[in-house]
Amino acid sequence: MAKSALLVVDIQNGVVDLVLGTGPSARKEAFLQRMSTTIKAVRKAGVQIIYCVIDLRKGHPEVKPHSALHKALNFMGRFLEGEGSKVHASIAPQEDEGDLIVYKRRVSAFVGSDLEIILRSLGVGDLAVAGLSTSGVVLSTVRQAADLDFDVTVLEDLCAEFDSVAGEGFGDEFEGLG
Repeated sequence: MAKSALLVVDIQNGVVDLVLGTGPSARKEAFLQRMSTTIKAVRKAGVQIIYCVIDLRKGHPEVKPHSALHKALNFMGRFLEGEGSKVHASIAPQEDEGDLIVYKRRVSAFVGSDLEIILRSLGVGDLAVAGLSTSGVVLSTVRQAADLDFDVTVLEDLCAEFDSVAGEGFGDEFEGLG
């Protein structure tokens, strides 16, 4: 019987602010509370939790120059190694409890990371996926996981899309990042 794992994707400070807004809001607090409650229950049940965070080098050499993604990343100035890749404090990984962190260099949690190697080594076959943004990292990760023959469940209540207010001011560079 295959083991299960929970993938918590892109719930890091810069992404939380980008998708759910920089200030306090009921939507943001409710989302983070649901995520925290679920993570605690999953951890208590002994299911592996893997945090996947985007972690780019200065200048974003991992992204093709002149692409819409590269322009947007430069415009936003986020997701750099170190502070930009820290998971939101309310749901921070508990490495002493066995949580793992996977650093990714692209939208999908599988591209440019060691996620597949870790999952295969742990005997994981069933994945639950939660994260930000639904049409970007969640969709890309789920599609690739299915192609890699993992059984995937998307935790709909633990996924969120760009808030129209949070995305304001990013202009053309921001379009298509979802």
